[in-house]
Amino acid sequence: MEENLFEQRTDLSELQQAIDRLKTEIGKVIVGQEQMVELLLAGILADGHILIEGVPGVAKTLTAKLLSKAVSVGFSRIQFTPDLMPSDVIGTSIFNPRESAFQFKPGPIFSNIVLIDEINRAPAKTQSALFEVMEERQITVDGQSFVLEHPFMVVATQNPIEQEGTYHLPEAQLDRFLFKINVGYPTPEQEFRIVSNHHALRTENVMSLVQPVIDAAQIHTLRAQVQALHVEDKLIRFITSIVAATRDHKAIYLGASPRASLGILQGSKAIAAMRGRDFVLPDDIVYVAPAVLRHRLVLTPEKEMEGGMADDVINEIIGSIEIPR
Repeated sequence: MEENLFEQRTDLSELQQAIDRLKTEIGKVIVGQEQMVELLLAGILADGHILIEGVPGVAKTLTAKLLSKAVSVGFSRIQFTPDLMPSDVIGTSIFNPRESAFQFKPGPIFSNIVLIDEINRAPAKTQSALFEVMEERQITVDGQSFVLEHPFMVVATQNPIEQEGTYHLPEAQLDRFLFKINVGYPTPEQEFRIVSNHHALRTENVMSLVQPVIDAAQIHTLRAQVQALHVEDKLIRFITSIVAATRDHKAIYLGASPRASLGILQGSKAIAAMRGRDFVLPDDIVYVAPAVLRHRLVLTPEKEMEGGMADDVINEIIGSIEIPR
């Protein structure tokens, strides 16, 4: 009923066609994981970085690689390890004897879509190399700043923190990710289709099945459309009420920052556009809020000892706030 109260102001057909093409290409290989794919595409439209967590073998890295193949922009991959240095990520200055001067050699972070595999296997020293580039889209080395080309997006995978050889990511690092996507095991039917598809392909490279369907100029245009979406003041109040409630909840030791409010706003606008609307509904906010908040909250030790999960607390907070109509 509520959708009929609004008149469509923006033609989102190009955006929806682009998203459908991307879903089709990724769907040639990936079975299920609809929410992971949807939030990845929303991250592109919202100009945000994505963190994907799950046990090994649930296609986290493969999905990110397929996404980069379907988007015709630069791509690089960095495998994080305990001995990785910051210069291995951002680059280093090398002395050129001909010029008698140091020259900067860019590292793999200088790309458009950067896949960081197992991001939580590197210590805090290496994580610090990402702080500036993820927030400001630039890198400062030896007093000189290098601005990265748009689009720039980090898609990072991580294993659950309980697993061997993992580090806790710094809170400031986690806050720079727009979404954290939790990936679980497939259903028995989905796993049957995964194995059947793998058997049918034999030795064929699955990456060759995916073709580029969108370029950097189109991404820029689609992002501008998402930015222009209408959001009523009462919905912005709904967003800020959710985030403010995380700072006073008895089960939360560290609540979310205003960056989380901005993340929910941007994410809900992207989801609304993907669903064919140029205005945001409360359902869009409720859908993206857990993905925006779950990595930004630190539960109290008592809640963690009880086995409490951030998603449970987030859902409790959303349920306690009146949804605007």
